[in-house]
Amino acid sequence: MPAATALAEPDPSDWQGVLDAARGQTVYFNAWGGSTQINAYIEWVAATVGERFGVELEHVKLEDTANAVATVVAEKAAGRETGGSIDLIWINGENFASMKQQDLLFAPDWTTKLPNWAYVDHETKPTITVDFTLPTDGLESPWGMAKLVFFYDSARTDAADLPDSASGLLAWASANPGRFSYPQPPDFIGSSFLKQVLIETVDDPSVLQEPVDEASFETVTAPLFAYLDDLHPHLWRGARTFPKDYPSMSQLLADGELDITFAFNPAEASNAIANQLLPDTVRSFTFSGGTLANTHFVAIPYNANAKAGALVVADFLISPEAQARKQDPNVWGDPTVLAMDKLSEDDRARFEALDLGVATLRPDELGPALEEPHPSWMTRIEQKWTARYAVGN
Repeated sequence: MPAATALAEPDPSDWQGVLDAARGQTVYFNAWGGSTQINAYIEWVAATVGERFGVELEHVKLEDTANAVATVVAEKAAGRETGGSIDLIWINGENFASMKQQDLLFAPDWTTKLPNWAYVDHETKPTITVDFTLPTDGLESPWGMAKLVFFYDSARTDAADLPDSASGLLAWASANPGRFSYPQPPDFIGSSFLKQVLIETVDDPSVLQEPVDEASFETVTAPLFAYLDDLHPHLWRGARTFPKDYPSMSQLLADGELDITFAFNPAEASNAIANQLLPDTVRSFTFSGGTLANTHFVAIPYNANAKAGALVVADFLISPEAQARKQDPNVWGDPTVLAMDKLSEDDRARFEALDLGVATLRPDELGPALEEPHPSWMTRIEQKWTARYAVGN
């Protein structure tokens, strides 16, 4: 990097300097745009940082975060070392791994220098500093927590009949043909379902914490694909088509076409009920043996044009005010990354005042958290899934 460019980099240790540099900047935030509620939340963030810090936030709505990663890769290949088109990316997992491996991210350890990092629960939430087995090294700032949770309509389905494991789900689908499905990978919700089944069916789950060994890949994943071979004939429309994404799948639950759906946000159903997208009889459940869990983040590309503005936005996203609003199921319902015992009394009261909704499980009801596999597993499994099952939705 040229010396002049290095000198121009914002230093998050000098926060007033960051605030001064950020004023007047436009931050292009590349983030999944498939949820009306999330888009509305980002609009609120944009209005707030504009008013308080003079930063203009533009939401670039993505269908797949990999597209943003590909843009940064292309800009690097073209020699665009500064003035990049992306300032902030909503990211985790394989996309973070790809950018970290290719040195496409802004300086290490910037996240721990943000003023609001003081409130982050990095001590008891290990996925805040380890993203899909890879240390974050302060290259991405936590934004929210995620855990795989299933939903059903208690008006149609008896809770006593619900499955309690992947194998139980297969038996349930066999007994209730056409009443379950999952989004077609590489949609991240669909891919998350594959990882849940993989973890439950693999002979030795510890191998998933290491990169894929091509020599043993077929053997390790054989139980997963045998499971899917058995499941697919019982799926919605016989797996001749799949829901595009979570909103599509949720609509099928609302329409009575599916009886069990799932999401990566424990408050998703309560949020949908609050917004009259699901009936108020929908409830949540997980598997007693555990379900997949992780943290999602924001990161700054190495060649971002508005790094100071991106730092200001990232800091605001982990403020108690922004995190409490995000956890409100009437807004988004995304679980916080903050530690309640680090907050002031007034800020703690913001969270305590939240009504999490009738369909949201309490933290002690969510069951064990299963660790994400190394990102290379998702890439290889998606490739094999596509070759084996993909359809033209």
